[in-house]
Amino acid sequence: MDGDFRAQFDAAVTFANGGSLRTEGFRLDIPGRDVTDEELATLFVRHLGLLMVAEVRITNKTIIEEAHRGGRGVATPGEGAGRRLVELSHVITDGMVTLPHWPAPRITDWLTFEGSRERYAPGVEFQVARIDMIANTGTYLDAPAHRYADGADLAGVPLDRLVDLPGIVVRVPGDVRAIDRLLLAPYDVAGKAVLLHTGWDTHFGTERYAASEAPYLTGDGAQALVDAGATLIGIDSINIDDMSAAAGGERPAHSILLAAGLSIVEHLTGLAALPPDGFRFTAAPPRVAGMATFPVRAYAVVEPAT
Repeated sequence: MDGDFRAQFDAAVTFANGGSLRTEGFRLDIPGRDVTDEELATLFVRHLGLLMVAEVRITNKTIIEEAHRGGRGVATPGEGAGRRLVELSHVITDGMVTLPHWPAPRITDWLTFEGSRERYAPGVEFQVARIDMIANTGTYLDAPAHRYADGADLAGVPLDRLVDLPGIVVRVPGDVRAIDRLLLAPYDVAGKAVLLHTGWDTHFGTERYAASEAPYLTGDGAQALVDAGATLIGIDSINIDDMSAAAGGERPAHSILLAAGLSIVEHLTGLAALPPDGFRFTAAPPRVAGMATFPVRAYAVVEPAT
């Protein structure tokens, strides 16, 4: 198959226990251009998690060549293969820009190979680097103390809230900025790391990354995640909150999530490589007392399908 494809279609669903469902202009990732109506109906039912379906009638089907957003009915790249690790963090480099107008990291040598030779036996040499940076650099985690003076700092967040968490990806349509309660409603997030895949990470390091149209989680959406028992929230955008001038400096998502003891991971990348669920997520910063944010090596472990 050359390229990725999505189908746009209308569907009429009849349930074996009574009732029906109709959709218009529904879009769904498909494995290829030649998908049949029967195959599309199966993907549709699987994507929505419908039970007791008696019949699905597909009409007005159009095939569109468009990048997959990882719908639940289609395998993402590598899904179904052996156990694999997926990198989800940006590389930190000297002078990189994470947040415009915030200080960039400076990476230098504290001890060079050449300079170390006089300290050790002949043929023995070491290099020790030094990094000067603000905590909000690269892909980083916000602990509750980032927002609240009495909240847990990096040393106070338990490992079981950061490491080896069951994960779920929420694919956000490209034309959506505000991720709200309704968009999150189909997902079972209890006890999970919820990763919001907006695709905005493609702009990282450019002026566009900080643009006013960057996607964000609404306060209503944040409260829905807290109410549903999520453990950690991540996003591949510049901020979990709306940073546009219209927001007036309000930070409802940070306020709600951190008040509830959830950590936030911002500036994720590579979420397109993850399956919708069935993976384990880790984002653990150093155990530094008195600090509330710090870069993480965020990654996921995807086990082979059984």
